[in-house]
Amino acid sequence: MTKSQVQALFEHLRASDPTPKTELHYTSNFELLTSVLLSAQATDVAVNKACAKLYPVANTPQAILDLGLEGLESYISSIGLYHSKAKHLMKTSEILLQKHQSQVPNTRKALEALPGVGRKTANVVLNILFGEPTLAVDTHIFRVGNRMGLASGKTPLEVEKGLLKIIPNEFLLHAHHWLILHGRYTCTARKPKCHLCAVSEYCQWAEKPIT
Repeated sequence: MTKSQVQALFEHLRASDPTPKTELHYTSNFELLTSVLLSAQATDVAVNKACAKLYPVANTPQAILDLGLEGLESYISSIGLYHSKAKHLMKTSEILLQKHQSQVPNTRKALEALPGVGRKTANVVLNILFGEPTLAVDTHIFRVGNRMGLASGKTPLEVEKGLLKIIPNEFLLHAHHWLILHGRYTCTARKPKCHLCAVSEYCQWAEKPIT
């Protein structure tokens, strides 16, 4: 995809949704970190449903620790991989309490030192909470980047680096959300809605239906 096509594509995405937001529900920095940690291989809908019950009871590192592992698991058992996620969240809460005064750190190094927090989760937190122009390449962005010809890569990191090179700076703050939402609702995995796609004319997908 050429630079002019990328520019036009993101102008369209911006016009349709100037200030996109995450679909995860949260009211504090710790709640967002928790929800993103729990969202690995799970839908935002499932995470929101579980956390709607969890957060009124425990939405701080100390409160999570006070629940105990079994107590925490009882709230998030509907989410995939909840055993390991509960252990990670317990340990993360302990580290936040001991090393960060219960606050979510604002550096990649500190975030990725938390159990269960990898590069993708750190990028989401840095983007949403601290306004950094990061791109968290999940399955949606990985698919969209490769399929549309925005950034090809065999790994999420390759796609992330490719996108950061080609997306103009003016779009980087919201590019993460625009691409996720595009992949979630339009450029879907099995049956992409090319006939409804507002940016189809810029798409380089070889299998794109001819209209």
